[in-house]
Amino acid sequence: MKRPILIHPDPRLKKLCEPVAEITPEIAQLAEDMLETMYDAPGVGLAAPQIGVTKRVIVLDCSKEQDARRPLAMVNPEVVWESEDLSRYEEGCLSIPEQYAEVARPAEVRVRWLGLDGAVQEEQFAGLWATCVQHEIDHLNGKLFIDFLGPLKRQMITRKMEKLKRERARQA
Repeated sequence: MKRPILIHPDPRLKKLCEPVAEITPEIAQLAEDMLETMYDAPGVGLAAPQIGVTKRVIVLDCSKEQDARRPLAMVNPEVVWESEDLSRYEEGCLSIPEQYAEVARPAEVRVRWLGLDGAVQEEQFAGLWATCVQHEIDHLNGKLFIDFLGPLKRQMITRKMEKLKRERARQA
């Protein structure tokens, strides 16, 4: 089921998310809903707080071709290693629509998480995948990509989002 995506500023986007104690059918359904919401948006990643759920769950799929999709659902993901090399990528966010800014992050990361089958998984990511997984894990810690920007740029984007929310409220 597709779920509504919260738009910044929203206090739920700034909350520290709680770890998932066990993989339940509800957590599996949450991940499925998140993937459907992400693909529909369209986006390459989505974190549970973006749909108002303060659990440590993210989904991502940075594959370009629709017939080569590689959907990943990560429960309690954590970066266990990061490269010293940085990469710069122009990031956007489904909770901050149509706003983009260059952010520097480690070029490669190794991430450990629980799969929906309850098994611990670990994988090394590079390129867009590395940027995306770090961006989504940041959401679980109440951090947005605009938090990496200077105060002026951040305020400008926040004002645009406030205006967008007012316009959407009038149309509803």
